[in-house]
Amino acid sequence: MSKVVYDGWMVRYGRRKIGRSYIHMRYFVLETRLLAYYKRKPQDNVVPIKTLPIDGNCRVEDRGLKTHHGHMVYVLSVYNKKDKYNRVTMAAFNIQEALIWKEKIESIIDQHQESQGTNGNKYNSFEYKSDMDNGRNASSSDHESQLSAAEDEDDSHPNLLRRTTIGRGPPESVFDWTKEIDSDLANQNGSNQVFSRKYWRLLQCQNGLRIFEELPDGDLLPKSCSRAMKAVGVVEASCEDIFELVMSMDATRFEWDCSFQYGSLVEEVDGHTAILYHRLQLDWFPTLVWPRDLCYVRYWRRNDDGSYVVLFRSREHENCGPLPGYVRAHIESGGFNISPLKPLNGRPRTQVQHLMQIDLKGWGVGYVSSFQQHCLLQMLNSVAGLREYFSQTDERTAAPRIPVMVNMTSASVSSKRNQKLQETPHHRTRSLDQIRAANRNASMMDEYSDEEEDFQGADQEVMPPSPEREMKRTALEEEPLDQIDFSIFSGNLRRDDRDNSRNCWRISDGNNFRVRSKNFCYDKSKIPAGKPLMDLVAADWFKDTKRMDHVARRLGCAAQVASEKGLFSLIVNVQVPGSTHYSMVFYFVMKELTSGSLLQRFVDGDDDFRNSRMKLIPSVPKGSWIVRQSVGSTPCLLGKAVDCNYIRGPKYLEIDVDIGSSTVANGVLGLVIGVITSLVVDMAFLVQGNTADELPEQLIGAVRASHIELSAAIVPKLEPDTTEKTRSHYPLGAHSKTPTPM
Repeated sequence: MSKVVYDGWMVRYGRRKIGRSYIHMRYFVLETRLLAYYKRKPQDNVVPIKTLPIDGNCRVEDRGLKTHHGHMVYVLSVYNKKDKYNRVTMAAFNIQEALIWKEKIESIIDQHQESQGTNGNKYNSFEYKSDMDNGRNASSSDHESQLSAAEDEDDSHPNLLRRTTIGRGPPESVFDWTKEIDSDLANQNGSNQVFSRKYWRLLQCQNGLRIFEELPDGDLLPKSCSRAMKAVGVVEASCEDIFELVMSMDATRFEWDCSFQYGSLVEEVDGHTAILYHRLQLDWFPTLVWPRDLCYVRYWRRNDDGSYVVLFRSREHENCGPLPGYVRAHIESGGFNISPLKPLNGRPRTQVQHLMQIDLKGWGVGYVSSFQQHCLLQMLNSVAGLREYFSQTDERTAAPRIPVMVNMTSASVSSKRNQKLQETPHHRTRSLDQIRAANRNASMMDEYSDEEEDFQGADQEVMPPSPEREMKRTALEEEPLDQIDFSIFSGNLRRDDRDNSRNCWRISDGNNFRVRSKNFCYDKSKIPAGKPLMDLVAADWFKDTKRMDHVARRLGCAAQVASEKGLFSLIVNVQVPGSTHYSMVFYFVMKELTSGSLLQRFVDGDDDFRNSRMKLIPSVPKGSWIVRQSVGSTPCLLGKAVDCNYIRGPKYLEIDVDIGSSTVANGVLGLVIGVITSLVVDMAFLVQGNTADELPEQLIGAVRASHIELSAAIVPKLEPDTTEKTRSHYPLGAHSKTPTPM
């Protein structure tokens, strides 16, 4: 048996034949002559799932960044150039781990090449020349065509270094301003200045940053709203850590980017290029000026010197049309240049350059000269935010992520789609029938099951779908054919999906919560929760002089409406005790329970089973430090922590959660209720999975309650809770705390 060089848990990434991506956690082992992966850490003579012999003809292909359920993974593909279809595709949630594996595998390949060279045999290798006439090498993520051509000429260049990667370089519309900087540096004969004096001048020093403004050649013209500006600062962190933070658009971005409000993925072009949607949070008289949003292409690469380049440029996209209430700004050029510096006192140091040339559009730009510069400086201050974030953070434990955009198609696109539906009804009906069948087949397969690899094939080469096919597929997935009509449901607490809204609720992104994975029984791993099983359709905010039990008996509530439509409801009644009792009620709805599912067994189980399985994952994204520390984000079995009362009806299950039954919970509640108007609280509800056939866990639903006002609660009018009266007046039927047949 050959020597183990490196091993550890990595991600198996691929795509199903219907185009959807999947991931598996697998244990990879690199030996001197073999790369293999297993379902779990191998012991004794366990047979691997797949192996790939490693020799001097092998290559490691960098496929860049891929997105799965909002989480970003960095993908490598290892193959033998004599048989490119026999490959192993692996990925990591952080780029450092991906680079380590790439370096280890390439070192083994180098050893085989050197060994064969001393024996008189020759392995083919290749190198491409950078098209940049300066000291910094271009990224090996560019010039794929050059790589292919060079590989075909291996025989004439036996001693050239091997470089492997993927990526088509930046789109033609994206200006690579980092090349201009490098050229200026080369012309200065080793000067330490960051910018050429010919084109840039120091505008000011702010928050420990140098702010530069672009100047035309040789002319000191007045300030213009179309000029580029740059911020340059030093951050005590590695290039990889900064790059991952810059690429993510999750809740962590609020901690360092004061101009960020919301961001999501519109389209993934390839591993290095994506189309993004981005809302700006600008503080220049927000009551007078409309908010701005962006739709832009983002390209990234890693240079051979360890630096990272991220480039921005605005563009239009059919699935990201203008939104009412927002002004669509335009990025002419922008991005980040993240370059390593020499360590200081053993700590890594990185120079971060952030450039933006943006037209914010709207009346404010033309009439108020300070508007553009004020907002641009606010955006550039994100470099200072990065510096402070890393100076106060020991390590990052969460993998970077970016949510996937839904329902952003413009009205014009919707009308075109409707027109096409009317023009070609028969063809469209056949297509939708095929899609229904494909989705049914896909839903029958567990996304994290081992059978997926058999379905996919032996790491076959998967060609990326064309943008047209991908766009149509995404649009159809985002508009379910059998969608529940949410307009029929209502509650006294309003829904508002805007981030800065108050006294409202919204559906929280399921990927913000981590649940037990398919392999949790073996490796205790957790994954992003993804889409919940049920839809949150309404919320009520009640108050009374006594505790409010069994709120589903209130006439006209969402549970009754759902029952009339033949839908199943799960009601969570969070009861807050005090001199005035409050109840926050959430109504989750689905078409019907799946027979034999964990959720169905929970709904029809006894109270002991329910108490041992009902789980809450809390989070306080916005609030004081002491409240966030007190509430925490650790999953909690509700039935073990507080008293839960279960009321089962023919078409619903109500769970009354009595917070006051626990001394600890009551103490935390005392902190929360006093500052509830300043809090944003996330809650995810799920049934805990304990065995392999119950995993991975799935959320029942998730909700975000924002800045709730105690004065907004109303006194509900509840029907008498007697069996006879309930049967005669309440359409949901008899109520009992014991299970009743469906």
